[in-house]
Amino acid sequence: MKNYTTVHEFIFVGFSDLPNLQIPLFAFFLMVYIITVTGNVGMILLIRMCSQLHTPMYFFLSNLSFVDLCYSSVVTPKILLDMIVKKRNISLTGCALQMWFFCLFLATECFLLAVMAYDRYKAISNPLLYTVIMSQRVCTRLAIIPYLVGMLNAITHTTLSLQLNFCHGNIINHFFCDIPAVISLSCSDTQLNKGVLFGLSCTFGIVSTSIIFVSYTYIVLAILRIRSNEGRRKAFSTCSTHLTTVSIFYGTLFFTYVRPSSFSTVNEDKIISMFYTVVIPMLNPLIYSLRNQEVKEAMRKLTMGKKFPTK
Repeated sequence: MKNYTTVHEFIFVGFSDLPNLQIPLFAFFLMVYIITVTGNVGMILLIRMCSQLHTPMYFFLSNLSFVDLCYSSVVTPKILLDMIVKKRNISLTGCALQMWFFCLFLATECFLLAVMAYDRYKAISNPLLYTVIMSQRVCTRLAIIPYLVGMLNAITHTTLSLQLNFCHGNIINHFFCDIPAVISLSCSDTQLNKGVLFGLSCTFGIVSTSIIFVSYTYIVLAILRIRSNEGRRKAFSTCSTHLTTVSIFYGTLFFTYVRPSSFSTVNEDKIISMFYTVVIPMLNPLIYSLRNQEVKEAMRKLTMGKKFPTK
């Protein structure tokens, strides 16, 4: 019989290896979180208030803002709290909940970006029938799919992690309950956990990126058939914001979950994880607001006190 230490809580190492930067880091994370909450809540309210933005594209964008808001709130408030307390602990239940919600919103965002690419394909390839094809019923069903995939991802990883025994201590060399960091503390056989993590990451990544790639292949072909230069420019402009978001998000995820662990260090993983858990949720509303003329026009009308046209 093997003796296992019963773990009731975990302790985060966080950024304790940078003691002189604790105050600047706290100020940075606080500023980023305030911008994230303000930007995403503002985007959701703007889309709801302006009838000109009541289109399928902005329906999915409001869902993206909601996911980014929740996604950031799973990690950032705990980081801020840990920077002002001496003991950076989290209960086993709290760790499981953080992991569950993190896995939920991570996978949801992956497939929501894929759905948004499909929406752009329909808008550019068949603009006259776009609102008919992408009806409210169709948009609702398409929006539900990413959340269902996220639920599957969360249930799978959290359930497998809770089956592990921990005997290598309870100190997590990270700033949140990331799956690789948690299972590295286990003295159980973690081959299944690692295999499922790699398998689901690759599967979700391949499926979602394939949808995006195929959608944009048809988008490019449709744009090349547009005769006017102004029409081509407008079509490319419509897709550029989404492509920017996709490139940043998938790039960081690839370096975190797909590359071999031998090619990374703990500090590198922390920096990359900080980028996609904290920074990207802040960037998305900024990218869409600064590079989208309709959003900028709606914001201008709102700040000037003009009434939005009603349907």
